[in-house]
Amino acid sequence: MGSRVTEAMADTALGAVDPARALARARQVLATEAAAITALAERLGAPFVAALTLILNCRGRVVVSGIGKSGHVARKLAATLASTGTPAFFVHASEAAHGDLGMITPDDVVVVLSNSGETDELVSLLPHLKREGAAIVALTGNEQSSLAQAADVHLDAAVDAEACPLGLAPTASTTAALALGDALALALLEARGFSAEDFARSHPGGSLGRRLFTRVSDIMRTGDALPVSPATTTLADAIVEMSRKGMGMTAIVDGDGRVEGIFTDGDLRRCLDQVRDVAAVKIAQLMTRNPRMVAPGRLAVDCVEAMETPPKVSQLLVVDGQRRLVGALHLHDLFRARIV
Repeated sequence: MGSRVTEAMADTALGAVDPARALARARQVLATEAAAITALAERLGAPFVAALTLILNCRGRVVVSGIGKSGHVARKLAATLASTGTPAFFVHASEAAHGDLGMITPDDVVVVLSNSGETDELVSLLPHLKREGAAIVALTGNEQSSLAQAADVHLDAAVDAEACPLGLAPTASTTAALALGDALALALLEARGFSAEDFARSHPGGSLGRRLFTRVSDIMRTGDALPVSPATTTLADAIVEMSRKGMGMTAIVDGDGRVEGIFTDGDLRRCLDQVRDVAAVKIAQLMTRNPRMVAPGRLAVDCVEAMETPPKVSQLLVVDGQRRLVGALHLHDLFRARIV
């Protein structure tokens, strides 16, 4: 289906696209940018370690700045640093000259990105940054440039050629800068001992954050939504409770609220041909004893394995340390919370 749509689009272009030429150009772009990154990796050395050490020992924050395409890369670098354990933010170089310099302190490290290393807005900030006492890391494609010469550490992101056929649009150079920024951020992540749990703390809205921080108590059903029946109740009353609460089960408890068992839709199907009077038989005679139970402080993601362990179940009872019922969890609750 997808290939037919692609072919139809090419046909309706009235010959504007030469497929062979377009694919050749695309492959050349990718090859050029891949070569730029490979060359960058081969010449990494002491300056990279120096920049890493400078940022790792920074007592303030990392301030990242750039203009144009380099500015877009700088924003991405600041975001990647911040989400991987290095406090960082982006400052637009033009705005810095109009008040945002006040965000920068002597304890900060300022990372400036410019392929030429001669971007006017960044060069004009150098005296102010030097006077403030902030350390400077320059990421440029010209080690003889003003930014490279003025920086405490210069990271060489030079490329042999842009992927642009006109040699004008920043392409390989921005890709190289982006990759070098990622290398710096992830080397810092490792040096800090930054863990998956740390990552989740800065991404509470993401799937990893939900999986690592959502507890059973956050999503379990309680109060009026909790299906519960005394052990002395009849099968008829238990069926009513199950129908009203819609969890496909009811928890069976003693007079002190301690769990004695569970009665599920499956139990109901299995016992129907044995019971003659649903209003007379007690639920304690039909319930499943020793149901699967979890503590309210347990991670919700752990409940997936608990439910999937044969024989599979769709519900878990939530109990305190004295086995008293405090809630219940259905597989659907895990889906709604996007744990699975």
